[in-house]
Amino acid sequence: MLDLLIKKFVKNSERTEDITVRESFGKLSGVITIICNLFLFGFKLLAGIISGSISITADALNNLSDMGSSLVVLFGFHLAAKPADPDHPYGHGRIEYVSAFIVSGLILLVGFELLKSSFDKILHPQDITFTILSVVILAASILVKLLLYFFNNALGEKISSKALKATAQDSLNDALTTLAILVSVIVMMVAKINIDAYIGLAMSLFILYSGIKTAKETLDPLLGEPLDKETALAIEKEIMSFDGFLGIHDLVPHNYGPGRCFASVHVEVPANTDIIKCHEQIDLCEKLVAEKLGITLTIHMDPVETDNEKLNTAKGKMLTELVKIDPRLNLHDFRMTPKTDKQTNLIFDVVLPVDFSISKKDLKEKIGAIAKSIDETFVCVVEFDLDYTEKK
Repeated sequence: MLDLLIKKFVKNSERTEDITVRESFGKLSGVITIICNLFLFGFKLLAGIISGSISITADALNNLSDMGSSLVVLFGFHLAAKPADPDHPYGHGRIEYVSAFIVSGLILLVGFELLKSSFDKILHPQDITFTILSVVILAASILVKLLLYFFNNALGEKISSKALKATAQDSLNDALTTLAILVSVIVMMVAKINIDAYIGLAMSLFILYSGIKTAKETLDPLLGEPLDKETALAIEKEIMSFDGFLGIHDLVPHNYGPGRCFASVHVEVPANTDIIKCHEQIDLCEKLVAEKLGITLTIHMDPVETDNEKLNTAKGKMLTELVKIDPRLNLHDFRMTPKTDKQTNLIFDVVLPVDFSISKKDLKEKIGAIAKSIDETFVCVVEFDLDYTEKK
């Protein structure tokens, strides 16, 4: 069924990085989710009014807020598809992340309002009358919400959309909370025990937790998250497929929204390489990465000595000792510059993980001691870089 809907309403659906295709996916999700939530709101509101149940009425209002969330996502995909302009040369793709964050805010608002209503009902309990109609409506609602969860999650997976995944998570939350309400209804009808307000309280806490979790996940790309491990490895594999490229470092991503990723990287080449030929390879590599991975890559060439035995030995020993301090440490741009007979400068950069705990001052002292243990004449000139790729 999902494939049929995509085939009918989304042209060129396999081109998931294309902004117009992403907009079509967003519209498909938004329209179906809005229609379903509109019907659920009406039926649940009717059941809530008839029974006097705070949890059912709150669930109906939650469906109404879901309609608002879907409108936000729908509008967000529309704005994200706008082309670049003089004020936004990188396009408007990050609006998709903003819309997902707004959805998380609406989830938090619903959770907070339900929390207040539940406390009020606990302090001032009221009689509730449930009917078979209430049970049928709640059971049907659970089924619809589960279908919406699988539907939106599948669309979100297809286009790697945090906004659609946030919408899917909201649908799953609704299914679980409605299930809790259904349990309270059955308990009331069978055992005559009113736990409606307490179920509402539990629901509110769950919704608040979900809203906070969703907000964090949608804020990460706005604040700047590391390049995922799979993409980093794919970039490295593409680069290292070229003859004459010895290694890479300083891979720095810049995400301006889905399908709008830019990155820069340093590529090590032999110091005696043919510069013209190397430049041609770099141009070709950048083009292939753009075509295969959808990433606009800028490559900086770093010449390295490959036939200096003393330098290579010193570099190997230094790296061996560095990984003893922390296995995540690495180095690059390793050069050896003799100053006098009694001093040889080792000039290199050390790559640090973002959460590295040792201070740079202390690490420099450790590195200096390592250099002296290799050769008394070695003096280190060290710069530090951060690793901007995911290591999970």
